[in-house]
Amino acid sequence: MARNFFTVMRSSAPSSTAERGTVTAPPPPSNMKEEAAAGVGVHLDPSLGAVRHEITEAVEMALELRDVSAYYGTFQAVDRITLPIPRNRVTALIGPSGCGKSTLLRCLNRLNDLIPGARIEGNIEFEGRNLLDPNVDAVDVRRRIGMVFQKPNPFPKSIYENVAFGARINGYSGDMDRLVEDSLRRAALWSEVKDELNKSGLALSGGQQQRLCIARAIAVQPEIILMDEPASALDPVATLKIEDLMRELAEHYTIVVVTHNMQQAGRVSDYTAFLLAGEERVGRLVEFGPTQEIFTNPLDQRTEDYITGRYG
Repeated sequence: MARNFFTVMRSSAPSSTAERGTVTAPPPPSNMKEEAAAGVGVHLDPSLGAVRHEITEAVEMALELRDVSAYYGTFQAVDRITLPIPRNRVTALIGPSGCGKSTLLRCLNRLNDLIPGARIEGNIEFEGRNLLDPNVDAVDVRRRIGMVFQKPNPFPKSIYENVAFGARINGYSGDMDRLVEDSLRRAALWSEVKDELNKSGLALSGGQQQRLCIARAIAVQPEIILMDEPASALDPVATLKIEDLMRELAEHYTIVVVTHNMQQAGRVSDYTAFLLAGEERVGRLVEFGPTQEIFTNPLDQRTEDYITGRYG
């Protein structure tokens, strides 16, 4: 059954200062458009200083982040991010460089575990379990939540073997030819490479290499695909192909994408989260909601300033 994440947040929040003990939540930023936030379907979370628009459609949540903080040694990269990721939708993470977007993305499939000194606090709920629980197998998490990186990174193998590699090491015992074809079709690459599957993946163009990497991620049958600026190194034609592909993939997968391109976020995403870091370089959530609302009626002045290019 679909749940309204923000209704849950409001009903479970402390109703008085006494319930919170002696801790008093800081007031929302003074530049927040509280007159707009007083309307129906908008929620102010003063403890986090963030604005959230209600999710009004009937959609389940693929992931639910609650008070997620990430550290590299003593340096804190992101602070107390509470965020829903709707299933079978594209969610964009936007914000200036250094605000923790990629760090947050890597938290979602525990890639930060591979960095010495890195640690994550909080909860990331996936199918009723906290992915950050030490008893959860991080390798299985990465199989079910795949990653496509900024720079295409095909293996020095044939196109066929690039797609089949992950499935093989995960013990796939079905029809490999069919799996490779289906994965390449879903990545919108099959028609371009079907007659040269033995060709090296490294011989493809940059845009084709990125779609090959997407096919490789799809082949292990994940539920969620994370994309870290997947089109930033591509030309405009290849970029549009990747954007069209993201929209098509959202019919079958949940997509979370980091992008610096505001036009791209507006074109491909259903929901947008805006992150910002202050002088201390700690990334925090400023505003989250349906992309159309974020781009046409942002409720925090900082969001409007970033989207309109006043800074960042």
